[in-house]
Amino acid sequence: MDIFSALQTMASSGNLLPEKQFQCTICQQMFTDPVTTPCGHNFCQACLQSAWGGSEVCQCPTCNKSFTPRPELSVNMAFKELADTFRNIIVSSSASTLSAAKPGEVVCDVCAATSLQVRALKSCLGCLTSYCEAHLEPHQRVAALKVHRLIEPAKNLQDRMCKKHERLLEMFCRDERKYVCQFCTETEHKDHRAVTLADESGEMKVQIKKAEADFQQMIQERLKKVEEIKNCLKLSKVSAQKEVKESDHLFTSLIRSFEERRAEVNTEIMEQQQAAERRSEELVDQLQEEIAELQRRNSELKELRNTEDHLHLLQVTRAPSLMSPPPTRVWTEIGVPPEVGVGTARRALSKLDDALKKELEDQKKEEMKKMQKYAVDVVLDPNTAHPNIVLSLDGKQAGRGELLHIVPDNPQRFDPVICVIGKKGFLSGRFYFQVAVGTKTFWDLGVVRESVNRKGMITSKPENGFWTVRLRSGHEYRALDSPSVLLCLKEKPQTVGVFTDYEARTVSFFNVEARSHIYTFTGCLFSERIFPFFSPGVCDEGKNTAPLIITAADHET
Repeated sequence: MDIFSALQTMASSGNLLPEKQFQCTICQQMFTDPVTTPCGHNFCQACLQSAWGGSEVCQCPTCNKSFTPRPELSVNMAFKELADTFRNIIVSSSASTLSAAKPGEVVCDVCAATSLQVRALKSCLGCLTSYCEAHLEPHQRVAALKVHRLIEPAKNLQDRMCKKHERLLEMFCRDERKYVCQFCTETEHKDHRAVTLADESGEMKVQIKKAEADFQQMIQERLKKVEEIKNCLKLSKVSAQKEVKESDHLFTSLIRSFEERRAEVNTEIMEQQQAAERRSEELVDQLQEEIAELQRRNSELKELRNTEDHLHLLQVTRAPSLMSPPPTRVWTEIGVPPEVGVGTARRALSKLDDALKKELEDQKKEEMKKMQKYAVDVVLDPNTAHPNIVLSLDGKQAGRGELLHIVPDNPQRFDPVICVIGKKGFLSGRFYFQVAVGTKTFWDLGVVRESVNRKGMITSKPENGFWTVRLRSGHEYRALDSPSVLLCLKEKPQTVGVFTDYEARTVSFFNVEARSHIYTFTGCLFSERIFPFFSPGVCDEGKNTAPLIITAADHET
């Protein structure tokens, strides 16, 4: 009868040897590659080598007997066969309660010695062994094993040993950026800055948290950009539909010979709209791809931040590609596709024969009347006026004073830029106001977001919440778009009309007397209350002392 049959017979009769007869007194586990000391005690080969380390004088862990020189030990094959057979019987009797390891999962090293592929529950950094639930039990019961550090199942545990000293890599040398054992820090790394893996891992987790927050911010910015593009596209469609209707109305009033031109204009409008849709879809697709990649990396960072496997965390996060954002486009420089079709029909009409001029003049007059129907009563807000600005009692005039007025330095006040805004803001709808500029040589007019910067120097452009037109040196008119646009005006406006359509996201400027268009900002990102904006400018050697005057709209103009 062989050993396995004999032990099975003993097991069936209830006379099986106690399990402790096959346990190593060092690791409290069943023997793996048992060796026998000259004094007759048995231990796992790896456990005894770890206990003796590199010392020449060796003691038996059980009886403390010393051996000099260090004895050469070989695996006790007979005892190994007996221990392995006993282990097979014990494991087989509880196999129904063990979880089979799936491909790629870490297996229990103890079970693997018996050819069983059982999923490991934890890996022990003290034993450098992975255990299933059954073989992990002594680490929860034996006091000497309870102090061992357990981590999530990990492969290649031997890589966690110092190749030079055969000790656990549990320190990190910050000077040489290397993982070292405790003995290394007492020898060649003695004067280096060495910290525990836990401390280094803690600092790395702080960096991970910051990177995670940065990724989350990037995700939110891109989600906001996606929503922005979608909203602008919706408004663009509405604008295009309005423009098609307007072109129909205009062309039906003209002679029949221009019917063909009307169809061409409509086609042009829709082609522009289709191009905007294609561009919007491309931008959204690119943003979605970047969001997916950022979310994937963010998930990896979250997993690393929660891991207890410090070495794995540090090894992975040292790779620059994980902690750094992936290559992405600079979306702040990517403009949202603007509304299309606006003014297409009117521009087409301006190119027609001189016979249409009277029709166009009548149309411009009608448009001016339509805009002036949305005229609002603008009163300047003294709490926002720069100390150099002189306001009239009725709040309708803003001039440049020579001396600074003593006024409260509140957060709403512009300083040092000389400007002021209206008291009332607008969160929806259309509104129109007009300002007499007369013969002034410097001025700025338009609308601004409520949240614009009011302290320090200001850069007037749509990205900063400014939609303005300005005059400099008495002849240079410029729309402060991105980039700014030099305006070539046939006539110097004496009164400037400003028309804002919140839903259409446009701000238009007109020469009131000439009933001519000056400039229109399109695709304006209105996300909050919008206020009328005024700057009377510098004195210009006394040539620009006249105030800006808010005038009432004449519906009969």
